Amino acid sequence: MALRRKGLDSQVVVIGCGISGVAAAQRLVKHGFRNVRVLEATGRSGGRIKTGSLGDKIIEIGANWIHGPSEDNPVFCLSRQYGLLEPAALTAENQAMDIKGHPPWVPGWFSSSGKKLRAEDTYPAVSMFAELLDESAEFHSRGGEPRASVGDFIRAEALKRVAEEWKDEEASTRAMRLCVVSNMLKVECCVNGTHTMDQVGLGAFGLYRTLPGLDCTFPGGYEGLIQNLMSELPQGLVAYRQPVSCIHWSDTEGDNEPVVVECEDGQKITADHVVVTVPLGYLKKHRAKLFRPPLPLHKLHSIQRMGFGTNNKIFVEFDSPWWDMDCEVIYLVWEDEENLVDQVADIKRSWIKKLFGFTVLKPAERYGHVLCGWIAGREAEHMETLPEQEVAQSIAQLIRRFTGNPTITPRKVLRSQWFHDPWTCGSYTYPARGCSAQDLNNLMEPLPSKGTQSRPLQVLFAGEATHPCYYSTVHGALLSGWREADRLISHYSSSGPAEIPRPKL
Repeated sequence: MALRRKGLDSQVVVIGCGISGVAAAQRLVKHGFRNVRVLEATGRSGGRIKTGSLGDKIIEIGANWIHGPSEDNPVFCLSRQYGLLEPAALTAENQAMDIKGHPPWVPGWFSSSGKKLRAEDTYPAVSMFAELLDESAEFHSRGGEPRASVGDFIRAEALKRVAEEWKDEEASTRAMRLCVVSNMLKVECCVNGTHTMDQVGLGAFGLYRTLPGLDCTFPGGYEGLIQNLMSELPQGLVAYRQPVSCIHWSDTEGDNEPVVVECEDGQKITADHVVVTVPLGYLKKHRAKLFRPPLPLHKLHSIQRMGFGTNNKIFVEFDSPWWDMDCEVIYLVWEDEENLVDQVADIKRSWIKKLFGFTVLKPAERYGHVLCGWIAGREAEHMETLPEQEVAQSIAQLIRRFTGNPTITPRKVLRSQWFHDPWTCGSYTYPARGCSAQDLNNLMEPLPSKGTQSRPLQVLFAGEATHPCYYSTVHGALLSGWREADRLISHYSSSGPAEIPRPKL
């Protein structure tokens, strides 16, 4: 595709150096754009891809897995190209495994009375929950959802099926299985990045699409992907510690003034095009002051309607394992939660009950004895405010209670704090009650909206929240950055602007 000289000389400012911003800049530079600049509010690239350390162990503070590592996933393909993955992740068998977003991990089950539960006893509840999740995803294509939220639907259907299918079981068995369903609801809160599944829209739940492949991790850290992508950009292209306070654009027909990006330090940068890649959480908080004139109402309403919640990790290192060697995930079942709860009534006193359990970092030769605890919602946000020592004490008490072993003591604890990060204000996007595919389309729509075309594509939008079916994922963020770069490339092509095709996946 030949590009007109005007296009190659146009001034493009990318706001945010997360993977969507890096992807957009890289694509434009590769196509010959000479005046691309990235403004990043923090002192680092990567955004919600953030690799850290626990002692000498590499851990992921942010993005954890490549979800669906297969040929249709550009994150997988790039990581393979850069040599960042282990041989096991590259096998045809690994890529062909279709897990539908839920890895088949070997579980360990513990109850709040200090008993170890048998997986075969919990299986009926886990199986029923998986069926209800699958059914929840079908209403998007079927229409006519019977409830407003996924949580409402699962609770109503679970109680009905328990009464029908488990009527011959002992009352204690039924109660235990209902408590397992409560735990599964908490798991889904983490998967979706929401406070409660009551906030996830039933009709929109099926918008999310999974890719085949058994989720895999990066032995050297997810940031290796960012470093490789950054190495392909010209030196000095990114301005760090350069927060943007306002984007001045025009919705007036015939106005040929450039877009002006006003930075917090008072600097004003003129541009032909601005690509905004900030997280939806930041947009929700700052939408009123970030754009002049304000965003169109339909776009504002979609930003308000879409969900953006918090999912945090608590890494815990031990001197020796208290879990089975083949165990990959540990579930903690509270025996007082048979009423199907996924939120805590008294957050300050009982926030720890929202933590559904731990994933085991493997292999042990690399990580030693490290678990990653998962907690979502307002309980996770409260956890961020506590001293790390208090979090460590709460984790120790929790594990001692569930194992019945009063001597277990964590060696080190480290937690993420995404809600109080001022540039993210949470973790990732989910379709809230009342959302539809139109809201995701509205989020990705450039400014000015259709109808004011004297200076099109002044402001473009990328980031995981703008992908129509891979929101909340790294590959969704990457594809959205490429999409907006392609939109500009198409606009300046010698054959004239064209409709941007959806990424081929």
